[in-house]
Amino acid sequence: MRRGLPVLALALAAGAAQAGLFDDDVARRQIADVRAQMTAQVEQVAAKIEQIAAEQQSLAERMSRAESAARERALDLAQMIDGLKQDLARLRGQIEVLVNQSQTIERRQKDLYVDLDARMRKLEQAQSQMTEKAAQAERDAQSEKQAYESALSAFKVGNYQIAIAAFQTFMVNYANSPLVPSAQYWVGNAYYALRDYKVAIAAQEKVIKTWPENAKAPDAMLNIASAQAEMGDQKA
Repeated sequence: MRRGLPVLALALAAGAAQAGLFDDDVARRQIADVRAQMTAQVEQVAAKIEQIAAEQQSLAERMSRAESAARERALDLAQMIDGLKQDLARLRGQIEVLVNQSQTIERRQKDLYVDLDARMRKLEQAQSQMTEKAAQAERDAQSEKQAYESALSAFKVGNYQIAIAAFQTFMVNYANSPLVPSAQYWVGNAYYALRDYKVAIAAQEKVIKTWPENAKAPDAMLNIASAQAEMGDQKA
């Protein structure tokens, strides 16, 4: 629009030249009025053009700032997205590690439970066997004691043959019993009571030779001496 201003000025100048040809004042005034109006219009148009140009410049500057801000925001957003992707990748790696650790711990716990269950079963079996053995040992001890007491009772009431047989059976059935030396002693005593002194001496000698440290060894020696004395009396 600024290019149209020179053309408009030339037109006004031409009009002014032609107006000089008229002599009457009316025509001159009209021309002057038209010139003034056109000049005012030109100034208005020029002012509007300048205003529009200023607005365009302002708009261009604002658009430039907006584009710059948008680019900065886009860059920030891209950096933020990249950072989030890196964080996500790191978290995925940590999750994978934790999952592997959890699976490893779960397998170890399972193996531990299986091993513990097997040990518990073995322990329960061992305890059951020990309990059974203890019960059997108690039953054996009771049977052992009863067998010994039964044989000794037969001796005390004078049933010497029965006592001898009972003590001999006891020594066979309970060969590891601590009462075996006493049983052997009572066998010798029973034979002594039956006046079978040679057999009595042989029985007591077995006590002395086999269990010399036993409490019955001195009694066995005394019984031997008594049997020998009885045999000497018989010879006399």
